[in-house]
Amino acid sequence: MICLKICKDSTAEDLEPIASAVHSLLGIPTTMRSVNCKGIRMERGEVVDWDYTGPVLEKVLEDKATIRTVPKEGVYKGKAVAVTPIMTPDGELVGSIGVVDLVAALDILSVFREYPDIIDEVEEAKKRHS
Repeated sequence: MICLKICKDSTAEDLEPIASAVHSLLGIPTTMRSVNCKGIRMERGEVVDWDYTGPVLEKVLEDKATIRTVPKEGVYKGKAVAVTPIMTPDGELVGSIGVVDLVAALDILSVFREYPDIIDEVEEAKKRHS
């Protein structure tokens, strides 16, 4: 029987099955690291870095809180990312995992310009539920 466990000392190889699952599910760049070891960076269905860390992964380890931001440095400089801590049920920090944040990257105004009926549908739904 195989059992996946991660801890503060998990290596990129230890984290790969989890990072791979998230990456496969979402289809977007995914990064993951443990507290004491650099981790993994996946893009386009494959591992592109087995010794990865980034400024937002590091900040999440420091703050122990989810961060949505646009980094000013690193591999994902200028791209919206979302990174969250990985905690045990007892609240112990073991690592962080992040993805490129496609929702934040959407230009909502252009979406509404291309699909003006969306605004009408939202307004109608608000009236029905009021």
